[in-house]
Amino acid sequence: MTQAPLVGRPPDGSLGFIHVDMDAFFASCELLRRPELRLKPVVVGGTGDRGVVAAASYVARTFGIHSAMPSSQARRLCPHAVFLPGDHQYYSEISRRVMELFGDITPLVEPLSLDEAFLDVRGALHGTHHAPDIGSMIRRRVFEAEGLTCSVGVATNKFLAKLATERAKPRATPEGPKFGSGVHVVEPGGELEFLHPMAVRDLWGVGPATEAKLSRMGIETVGDLALQPRQRLEASLGLASGRHLHQLAHAIDVRPVIVDPRAKSIGHEETFPRDLADGPVLRRELVRLADAVATRLRSAGVAGRTVTIKVRFGDFTTITRAQTSAEPVDGATAILRTAEALLDKVDTGSGVRLLGVSVSQLAEPVAYQLTLDDAAGPGWNEADDVVEEIRGRFGGDAIGPASLAKPGGGLDRMERGQQQWGPDDL
Repeated sequence: MTQAPLVGRPPDGSLGFIHVDMDAFFASCELLRRPELRLKPVVVGGTGDRGVVAAASYVARTFGIHSAMPSSQARRLCPHAVFLPGDHQYYSEISRRVMELFGDITPLVEPLSLDEAFLDVRGALHGTHHAPDIGSMIRRRVFEAEGLTCSVGVATNKFLAKLATERAKPRATPEGPKFGSGVHVVEPGGELEFLHPMAVRDLWGVGPATEAKLSRMGIETVGDLALQPRQRLEASLGLASGRHLHQLAHAIDVRPVIVDPRAKSIGHEETFPRDLADGPVLRRELVRLADAVATRLRSAGVAGRTVTIKVRFGDFTTITRAQTSAEPVDGATAILRTAEALLDKVDTGSGVRLLGVSVSQLAEPVAYQLTLDDAAGPGWNEADDVVEEIRGRFGGDAIGPASLAKPGGGLDRMERGQQQWGPDDL
């Protein structure tokens, strides 16, 4: 039975919203098990030429390296940096413990990613428990439990709390890392004083295109934006975007903290060290992806009606193709069959840089109807059940598709988090 989301109250003007962001999380996790690297520039992510930076230590950031930067560019900026492949399973386990620590403070925790979350602590505000004190307590408990630091923003709503966190974080400077305040508070009544000097690009929802359009309108700061009539913004940016930015410029954010454990989709994708054009090789990669997606669906106790493939070519052109079925699926065979049919309609002759498979429109699995001609019907579904049962008892490499067998033993399976930041060195 899927759990209904737990929703906090809308903001009421009280100082009770906290945003927590772990400092250089993936890099900091690596330094826990390799403390000898603490004074060195450390970069975590895909180590190959097609990889991207997942996180950079604050020492590495002094060289201009940042997350989402191509690994090849990071290597040019700092040739002597230590490049480490990402370890999603390790980071996920630490994240789980940190989120449980947040849950000890308030049940209203909304994780945004492995290293970031909103907390509604208004229910914990009594006596000597004030939101800034809770923010300091969070930092202390995280450090005592995990040896990691985090930065905390405290404000009257989620939007301002997230912006406040940036003021609390350490900074990379040419002279080296500089510690931030750790906790930054936007006091009630001081929201506009805090917000209006900021550049409009700091607002949630303002990307390069919107920033350029606002600049042409003479709007550079949030204060400039706040002076604009809402109707002008809606006419220039569209109804929804104009209204959204007008509200943010006036420090209005009525979103509550929502605790919703349900994923919207489950998928895997892989960037290849070299472009692949060979059909059988691509189909083997589909087997790996479908197998991994099915395992995660069954582990989460959900199935999905829409199977989507994602194909990125060598020139970075990216397409998606999807097919929706009447009944939700969660078995590797059914997912693979749909994914293969979708890929058959794509011309891959120019070479594929990235391939992905995902399943969406998730719901609880339903009983399968007997059919005479469905190759992925109950028989294959029951076989998938047996495969997952065996893996649960004997490990992920105990059984799987024959095409994934490795010459030296074991299976070439796709694990969660693998390839998240691109391929590593060959």
